[in-house]
Amino acid sequence: MPELVPVLDRLAGQLDRPEAEAFLTHAALRPFSPSCTQIGQNGTLLRNYDLPPDQCEGTIVSSCFLRPVIGMQDVLWGLLDGMNDAGLAVSLTWGGRSVYGPGFAILIVVRYLLETCDTVDEAVGRLRSLPVAVPQNLTLVDPMKAVTVFVGPDMSPTVAPDACAANHQHLPVTDEQERALRTQERLRAIRAAGADVAAMLKPPLYRSVDEQGSRTLYTARYRPGEDRVTYYWPGESWQQSFGDFAPGSRTVTLGRAS
Repeated sequence: MPELVPVLDRLAGQLDRPEAEAFLTHAALRPFSPSCTQIGQNGTLLRNYDLPPDQCEGTIVSSCFLRPVIGMQDVLWGLLDGMNDAGLAVSLTWGGRSVYGPGFAILIVVRYLLETCDTVDEAVGRLRSLPVAVPQNLTLVDPMKAVTVFVGPDMSPTVAPDACAANHQHLPVTDEQERALRTQERLRAIRAAGADVAAMLKPPLYRSVDEQGSRTLYTARYRPGEDRVTYYWPGESWQQSFGDFAPGSRTVTLGRAS
């Protein structure tokens, strides 16, 4: 990802610590396994992000490293999901398999795709040359197209049957995995509901706290062709856009479905 090297150097200089550059590569980032659900449909990218609250940075950022990008930031400059000024939106879910290998951290891959690509087709092509360290599912949306791509250290990027994703890929889901993640149940639910915010704020897509402390932290609806994103929680929402990005903060109550 040579285009990001000058950005990394600049950010590392601002941190002014000897280990800053290595840290910003996310090369030693501990693999994480959020239980998320997402769909791309009719120019919309809709996703729920599930994780223990103390493991999420919770920062919505508007940046202009190589181009304008808005997204949910994690680990200083990585992105869990986001959109760019060309009308491309991308979000991630964990692929559900405990495999780890040489490759980039997915947070940097999402950042890279949004900084350098204009369309879904361009981003999918770029993914074919990017090794990814942990199995992940990426849903990509532009005004004309939506796809989900399975990636991982032991497979070539594979386009999924539709533009939906939960926490499994091409292999069968074990009974133990399904009990813990309900990934197949959530995938069936989002396929049936489509890009419906109300459905995302109710079970089984909206998840209250589980045994690991994970829960739905936010719902995001990206409309990249309109340059806007709205974040939702039960009972409230917050819209941001390239033309009207409003700095501020919100305190929300988690674990209470609509």
